[in-house]
Amino acid sequence: MTEWKLLMILRMIRNINSTFFYLYEKDVPMPGISPSQATRSYRSPGIDETAEPIGQAGPGEELARRLQDRHGHLDARQLLAAMIRVEFPGRVAVSSSFGIEAAVLLALVAEIEPATPVIFLDTGLLFEETLAYRDVLQSHLGLKDVRTLSPDPSALEASDPERILSLAATDNCCSLLKMQLLDKALRGFDAWINGRKRFHGGERSRLAVFEFVDGRIKINPLAAWSPARIEATFRELKLPRHPLAEKGYTSVGCVPCTSLAGPGEDVRAGRWAGREKTECGIH
Repeated sequence: MTEWKLLMILRMIRNINSTFFYLYEKDVPMPGISPSQATRSYRSPGIDETAEPIGQAGPGEELARRLQDRHGHLDARQLLAAMIRVEFPGRVAVSSSFGIEAAVLLALVAEIEPATPVIFLDTGLLFEETLAYRDVLQSHLGLKDVRTLSPDPSALEASDPERILSLAATDNCCSLLKMQLLDKALRGFDAWINGRKRFHGGERSRLAVFEFVDGRIKINPLAAWSPARIEATFRELKLPRHPLAEKGYTSVGCVPCTSLAGPGEDVRAGRWAGREKTECGIH
């Protein structure tokens, strides 16, 4: 074989390799990520806490996709550890309603970092049992940074002086008592973790593990969990139950908009029952 033919073969091999790497990445490599990091396997039993976080520059939807590619196969504990310790250290919060299933996610977070900020929206219309349950879980799990936010009294007086929005205009009520509060609470955070699951039904049935919403990454580590797995984790970790669970409630929000779900109905069927509304607007 002549030297010229050998050179041509080597060039062909180099071009094939370059094309393969481009197709594997599907796009320009992420800022701050070398080819060796981009092709590293993360399918180990645990997470590599020395790994560099994914470059955060670029469109949020693309970041969500890359997070899915890198971490989407992990179980909930591993995924939470990756988000809290590797990808968003000091820049991620948890939102919790301290509802019927809330203890599971909070327990997993507390195992990893009990000082992770937990945002709780006290609308002024919650069940007393929910407020008591917040205190029980905070103590039981050793949560060190539960942030309870309440509506500004002056804004409440200006927007709902008769306190009838929850009955007459539920969307406006949720905006005032929840959405505006959460927006303020999440300022300064690049990502937030919540406990939604696909078995909740409705729009949640197609829930992705990673989303990009309103300028930040939204993480749903329990998206694929089943009711049976939730129940098994309650028993495994000996978690306290919400007081209203014993009365048959499967989902709990504000008092005016919560009722018991009927036999065979989705767990959230008792929320805004008889209305087209299925979400408060936070999600």
